[in-house]
Amino acid sequence: MTDPSGKSPKGSPDIYSKVAELTARIDRLPTMVLPISVILALAFGYFIALYDVIDIGVAFSGTSLPYTGLTSSQASTVISMGLFGYIPGAIILGYLADRLGRKPVLMLTALLTAVGSLGNALSFNYPMFLIFRFITGMGIGGDLILVPTYIVEMVPAVKRGQYFNLVYIAGWAGLGLGPFLASVIDVLNPAIGWRVIFLIGATLAFIVLVIRSHADETVRMLALKGKVDQAEALVRRMEEEAKVKAKVAELPPYNPLQYKVEEKNPLSVFLNKRYAIRIITVMTSIFFFYFGEYPYLTEFLLWINGIYGSNKPLINEYTVLYGAAGVGTFLGAIALRFIVEKVRRAILTTIAYAVGMLLGVLLSVYFVLQGNTTLAFISMFLTNFIGVGWSNQMNYLNGTENVPTYARATSFAFSDGFAHLGAAISTAIILGFVPVLGSLNTWVLFQVPMVIMGIILIFVLPNTIGQSLEKVNEAEAGI
Repeated sequence: MTDPSGKSPKGSPDIYSKVAELTARIDRLPTMVLPISVILALAFGYFIALYDVIDIGVAFSGTSLPYTGLTSSQASTVISMGLFGYIPGAIILGYLADRLGRKPVLMLTALLTAVGSLGNALSFNYPMFLIFRFITGMGIGGDLILVPTYIVEMVPAVKRGQYFNLVYIAGWAGLGLGPFLASVIDVLNPAIGWRVIFLIGATLAFIVLVIRSHADETVRMLALKGKVDQAEALVRRMEEEAKVKAKVAELPPYNPLQYKVEEKNPLSVFLNKRYAIRIITVMTSIFFFYFGEYPYLTEFLLWINGIYGSNKPLINEYTVLYGAAGVGTFLGAIALRFIVEKVRRAILTTIAYAVGMLLGVLLSVYFVLQGNTTLAFISMFLTNFIGVGWSNQMNYLNGTENVPTYARATSFAFSDGFAHLGAAISTAIILGFVPVLGSLNTWVLFQVPMVIMGIILIFVLPNTIGQSLEKVNEAEAGI
């Protein structure tokens, strides 16, 4: 029974079973049927985010900085303002996505990113840079939360990690290709090159906005809002497209679960003990991951400079090797798709933490201290390949797969937002520990907590590989 708006009355006897049927029908599809345009629009969100993180450093390089009208100190503050925008952007926009829907807020994140980047391209004074950089940060912070949320809700349970991996790889392509493109633009014309760099980000974001306006709301959000007829029509269309794409006449049977669907305040998820434990554990895990990862990404070369300050040729060699090792992150993201559906998420996360970050950073520091550039490069490549390349995607999956639909974006926003405090703390203090504890002890100490949290994840999080989101949440953890 539906009202004229196409909504089913909330609490009607048949709505629970109908919603369970719809989600079960999606999860049994043999392949993903999201339009290529939508996949690209989601992927470009990550591409822009990582392009922006690195390329603002190029835009404010020594080559172009004199033409921006900013001092070095002001440019540093502008960069920090963008990072500061991530946290409120993730939390506010994540909450809105649970209240209003995924699609409208994904459009809003693209709009904020586009407006912020365009504003920076047109900036002519310090306050303008600050304001528009904060707006950009909010948009990117929201996008990093909502892209995985949308993907995990709209793809079948089988190979869910692999489907998200496609978007994840695109993001790391932005990290690898962006700096090269930006550096060429910057060198060709420093006077306006920095404006072009921001304008490219704005243009891509506006294109993403247009494409996302044609995307569908997720079936799970439609059902949660009582729009069962719209959800039914969307599922039927997905089924027909899946049969054509998989070249089958009939789809496999589906088995609906028994659970209730309730639209609740997303913050109420913290009142459920099982969800609260999962969220806090994931939050702490990501906090300590950022606590160890960000110093490696931002302070490692500064540490090398402190060790070999008088040996400029060796410092330059390590700088080149460190940059070259960064390609390992992109290659690691590609390699991950071959194992992401074969090893439990929590176990794979722990492996990435222990082998990639702890062992990788330990060996990198050891061989830098030994002056062995070849083995130092191999060790840095290992850190990027497994530590950075695997851990981030596993954190995204852990943060989105283990909470109910009504709070999925909000809970992950809190987890990732709080976790960024770990990065802020560790990058500010790590080099101060070196004279006290020594280089090797300091760098290892900053990696150990994440490994401990990875082991705890194994005991807290359920196995989500091939499992319906509702099975590991609504049907088992309850709402």
